[in-house]
Amino acid sequence: MYFTYNSNKMFFMFILFFSTLISISSNSWFGCWMGLEINLISFIPLISNSNNTMSTEASLKYFLSQSIASMNFLFMILLKMLLLKSSFHLNNFISITINMTLFLKMGAAPFHFWFPNIIEGLSWFNAFILMTWQKISPMILLSYYFNKNFMILIMIINSIIGALSGLNQTSLRKMMAFSSVHNIGWMLATIMISEKMWMLYFFMYSFLISIMCLMFNKFNLFFINQMFIFNTTPLLKIFLMINFLSLGGLPPFIGFFPKWMVINFFMMNNFFIVNFIFIMMSLILLFFYLRIILSSLMFNHLKLKWFKILFKNNLSTCFLNLLNFISILGNMVSTFFFY
Repeated sequence: MYFTYNSNKMFFMFILFFSTLISISSNSWFGCWMGLEINLISFIPLISNSNNTMSTEASLKYFLSQSIASMNFLFMILLKMLLLKSSFHLNNFISITINMTLFLKMGAAPFHFWFPNIIEGLSWFNAFILMTWQKISPMILLSYYFNKNFMILIMIINSIIGALSGLNQTSLRKMMAFSSVHNIGWMLATIMISEKMWMLYFFMYSFLISIMCLMFNKFNLFFINQMFIFNTTPLLKIFLMINFLSLGGLPPFIGFFPKWMVINFFMMNNFFIVNFIFIMMSLILLFFYLRIILSSLMFNHLKLKWFKILFKNNLSTCFLNLLNFISILGNMVSTFFFY
């Protein structure tokens, strides 16, 4: 893998890690903006690859979209400092605009125009970073200063667009991107509840996404039609099925546990319509996950036997098996919380 033998990539990984810490631990908005900029500058060399034109194009698109968001963010925080004691309506406008720049940063709908196109040009490892780590800074900054009504509207839009847009995709990376957009809706709901709730949901989501990305990377899978000839051990296919259903939020799998807590919060606070939309969109999400699962489970017989993939027991395989074991163990543990 290109990343393994390049020390520059490791250097930029460390900068990426610490820039997020700078952003979320800063005392001022300007420090937060500086952390976001360092994060942007460190991620671009990670995704750009001179041997791959799609990666280079993705890095350029990422730079343009993120720099637009950063400029708007800087402009709005300066405006907020200048008009600190201004009218209520102007403050409302500033809070909504700051929220919009952070939504653009994290790739939330309806500002997600760059997100699926960029993921399509990335490796599974870089796609994993973009879907998980790159969302931490904008989401924590959003929890400091958000407009409640605007947040509820964006949650609903994320849930609907993420579920419906994934239906007509054949690329696994784009499907995972729209799945990520849908899950942003749930994460924004957890931000409204508490930061601890957000941490729990984000950790669960990152854990399940890491298994998916590791498995797709291991077998070099990028499109649904490759799942038709995904001829490996039945145990791995069962693992894939369990983790997909868990990511979709089907009870009693572990991915349902944080969603169940969000649903409870919605019910207690009389958000019945929002709750209904979230649950219905999750069902659509499960539908296109089931397409991937059925492609790998049902169409195996069309493949000739001498193309069977050999599964070597190296370090990445052991790590993948460990993650799958934790996921299945978590299913059993989380079941006790539902009843």
